[in-house]
Amino acid sequence: MKSAIVVFPGTNRERDMAIALTQSTGVAPKIVFHRETDLTGIDLVVLPGGFSHGDYLRSGAMAAQSPVMGAVRAFAARGGYVLGVCNGFQILTEAGLLPGALLRNASLRFLSRDCYLRVERTGTAYTSHWHQGDVFRAPMAHGDGNYFADDETLDRLEGDGRVAFRYVDATGTPDVRANFNGSARNIAGIFSDNLRVLGLMPHPEDLVDPLMGGVDGKPLFDSIVEVLAA
Repeated sequence: MKSAIVVFPGTNRERDMAIALTQSTGVAPKIVFHRETDLTGIDLVVLPGGFSHGDYLRSGAMAAQSPVMGAVRAFAARGGYVLGVCNGFQILTEAGLLPGALLRNASLRFLSRDCYLRVERTGTAYTSHWHQGDVFRAPMAHGDGNYFADDETLDRLEGDGRVAFRYVDATGTPDVRANFNGSARNIAGIFSDNLRVLGLMPHPEDLVDPLMGGVDGKPLFDSIVEVLAA
């Protein structure tokens, strides 16, 4: 399985993602600079966290216009797998690969803390190593993580089973107090209509080894390998 991590000016989580992918796949990912457009032979494209182009305009708006994103759109249109985490999720919405938008946190403050996520859909390339309703811990670090979409879009996401993860408390309850950034319906991550593009705000790549403080995020990467390396 071959993966690629796209790096924009201001990206700062590419090494964390590379560690997680290398640990699970046994193969170091290719690093693709935002001006490059060659994704030949790639099975998974990852847009990692950070502050692409300094988060000027809207977070992810400038990165969505980078040359590489034309190649990523074409890759996704061919059925390729694309994972966007934090700033990567923002870029995916700005690029039109996922619906909705990521707004300023409801508190208007940058959040850097752990949160709990509940798995809302299993049996995908990203969630097959979890069971429905599993709860896991993940770090969050963002100022613009408040997921927003109109009611029609939210209803469609819910009805189509495209909500991947939801903010919950440690018991698995989607309490408003566990929704630190104010996201609509406690949504933390969503799928594309073909389930091959996933965007989420928290960072599962930062909990894939006991030395990191836990392995809560490892099932995501094990799921990817099981499907893409088959």
